[in-house]
Amino acid sequence: MAAPKPRSGRSTSLRDASESAKMEGTGSWNALEWTKIEPISRYVSQSNFEFLLEEEQVMAEGHGVVLVNTDDAGTLIVTNFRLIFLSEGTRNIIALGTIPLATIEKFNKIVVKIQSNTRQLDKTPPRRLLQVIGKDMRIIVFGFRPRTKQRRLIFDALLRCTKPARIWDLYAFVSGPSKFGNTNPKVRLLGEYFRLLGKGSYHASMSMIESGSFSLSNDLWRISSVNSNYTMCQSYPFALIVPKGISDDEVLQASSFRARGRLPVVSWCHPGTGAVLARSSQPLVGLMMNVRSNTDEKLVAALCGKLGDGSRRKLYIADARPRKNALANGAMGGGSESSSNYFQSEIVFFGIDNIHAMRDSFARLREYLDTHGRTSSDGMSSFLRHGGWTWGGGNLSSMSTSVSTLGDSGWLLHVHSILAGSAWIAARVAMEKASVLVHCSDGWDRTTQLVSLANLLLDPYYRTIAGFQALVEKDWLAFGHPFSDRVGMPFVSASGSMPYELPRQSSSGSFPSSPMRQSSGTFTPQPPTSSHGQNSNNYSPIFLQWVDCVSQLLRMYPSAFEFSSAFLVDFLDCVLSCRFGNFLFNSEKERQQCNVFEACGCMWAYLADLRASEGVSHVHYNVFYEPLKYNGPLLPPAAALAPTLWPQFHLRWACPEEAQAGEIEAHCRKMALKNCEMQKAKEVAERSAKEITVAMESLTAELRNEKQLSSSAMNMVKRTNKENVAIKRAIQSLGCKVLFSGSGDCVVEIESNPVGPLQNLRYSSSRKDSDGSEHDEKGDLSDSVIIMEDDESDNVIGRVCETLCPFRAKDGGCRWPNASCAQLRSQFVSLKANFDAIDQLSIDDSYFKSE
Repeated sequence: MAAPKPRSGRSTSLRDASESAKMEGTGSWNALEWTKIEPISRYVSQSNFEFLLEEEQVMAEGHGVVLVNTDDAGTLIVTNFRLIFLSEGTRNIIALGTIPLATIEKFNKIVVKIQSNTRQLDKTPPRRLLQVIGKDMRIIVFGFRPRTKQRRLIFDALLRCTKPARIWDLYAFVSGPSKFGNTNPKVRLLGEYFRLLGKGSYHASMSMIESGSFSLSNDLWRISSVNSNYTMCQSYPFALIVPKGISDDEVLQASSFRARGRLPVVSWCHPGTGAVLARSSQPLVGLMMNVRSNTDEKLVAALCGKLGDGSRRKLYIADARPRKNALANGAMGGGSESSSNYFQSEIVFFGIDNIHAMRDSFARLREYLDTHGRTSSDGMSSFLRHGGWTWGGGNLSSMSTSVSTLGDSGWLLHVHSILAGSAWIAARVAMEKASVLVHCSDGWDRTTQLVSLANLLLDPYYRTIAGFQALVEKDWLAFGHPFSDRVGMPFVSASGSMPYELPRQSSSGSFPSSPMRQSSGTFTPQPPTSSHGQNSNNYSPIFLQWVDCVSQLLRMYPSAFEFSSAFLVDFLDCVLSCRFGNFLFNSEKERQQCNVFEACGCMWAYLADLRASEGVSHVHYNVFYEPLKYNGPLLPPAAALAPTLWPQFHLRWACPEEAQAGEIEAHCRKMALKNCEMQKAKEVAERSAKEITVAMESLTAELRNEKQLSSSAMNMVKRTNKENVAIKRAIQSLGCKVLFSGSGDCVVEIESNPVGPLQNLRYSSSRKDSDGSEHDEKGDLSDSVIIMEDDESDNVIGRVCETLCPFRAKDGGCRWPNASCAQLRSQFVSLKANFDAIDQLSIDDSYFKSE
């Protein structure tokens, strides 16, 4: 696709001041009236910056600064972690002008002199600009007021903060682990090895690593500790999966035949067929390709094994390089294998370009998008910025391989090559049950891209969030992708200091002309300054390109991945920001030497904390994920491997409206959020219903107990009433009239009293407790009846007894069993009436019949 042609009336440069005047009011940075921007003269206290992260400190501030991309005026702040741009009116952070220092690829100062059409000496001061180029696809330009030293202040602060004298001055070490503590990734790597070998019941631990007791095995493969001290290969992990029939001595011998000691080892093994995906570096066969190693050939042959029918498994050796590059490496001692030397093998070349081609392609793509984007750093040349609604014949987010040139960048062609190679490898392992050995030159760039992407296609576990972390830590971090060199992060020399090497050339071969292409005057750029001083010969967006390939697979199979495109963007931003220690340095050995795992925070813990706030409704989760539908390998046909721009990453700065998620996904996410809220409400209602049910059961049990107690009390009352009636009749049989009161007391009136006034008899009861103490109770008529006298003499009582008592014997004795009433000299006459004694009487049953 050709770039859009300039509109009529707009030349590639503004030749005179009159045309410059026409630009006023269009949002051009050339038209800004700098003198009208009132700078904030006072120093803003750091305590007022509530947006600062933990241990983030302000190093310099510039006021009255203009973000040329959007014509926003505000304050530019340099901290020990990032460059922050605050809006002058709202004091809010403007995302486009805010970038972590480690994400800055390079920055430089530019002076633009404006010329008038009369060619007279213009007294207008030149424009002083600061251009910042990021590794995340953005190019931003800041304009400073003339005749101030603010640009110099910001520039010097950037130099100091992007090039700390000591590794410990990096923000990742200054901030510490905080609440995002890290566990040792060696334990996680060992756990992944156990899963691959079918030993998931074993739990990896540091004690297992320290004791060296992790060398487990199955029928075909084993975990070797031969590199536990990194003496065999400094860029390989401490543990390796090798064929079970190969001894550690043979592993050591085979490592000497591979570049940098990176011998063939297993990256993934099929649990059913036994086929493996292995990786290594190039063999050291030399220019004539006649150097051989029997141990290396034996090791590679052991990767094949036998099929179920006894036949030999086929081996494919996939060389990621173009064939001519492999032959050229032979002049330096490298090269590629010969199929005649490796039993039942086939050599395949994928033709993927090297890191330098990827670096140049990325720089051209970035400049092309910035030129045509709505927030172009040029400020005037953008077609979208000045009224256009599409460019190149369609929306940016809908572009496919038909526009793969993208300004001759070739980026999508490179992505297509990696996707095609990975799909071919996965198909050989899944469909032919063949083993595949992948390598390039050193085995840590193109090899890692192909192997990890093929793993993603073969194993559905790697398509989950937890599996994606395990994949990155295994194939990228543990197997030594040089992140410090490729991403431009700080690295440590052998002496422990931090050497820096200024780039020999810019990433695109020459410094990009934006934003001065269309300025009405001349400009004088200063040499670009590289962030963290990465060597331009080593810097390359290899890891970014791999994440781009993952996003292409996510677009092809929207229901096969647990994570979303938003997760990939946040993940990549964390890697580029250097905020956490996971991706610092070039190898597992270097990270262990600097104790990164304890001294720095963990990116994985940070991302997990983000997701925990919203649960499954978080944007990191893919709303279309169907794990049961895609529980096997993904084998995309060749026609499906048509990559497009990744809108959420490539276009978020150049065309923010194009980078937003599609309407369907946004609608589904809203529905998922509502469903999640309803699910939570349902859970709350179910808990409440359960609590109410438990409370009702408790109340029902209490009511049942109360009913039982009430029934017992009623039975007792009935029994007591019956006893009262019986006692009343027994006393009445003595010729007494019994009157019961409501309080339980009773008054006995003695009838037919010929000797004196009416005698009052009062009833009370005596009860013994379990402890032997005795006290009176009223109302219990089962114990005794006491007849109390007033002031009558004992003779009167005696006569009453002789006259009225039916049990009085003629000889003066008493026929009442066990009675003690013949105490004539006492004030009281006690007449016991317990029921045991009554039962002994020979009284007719009809005597106690009810009234």
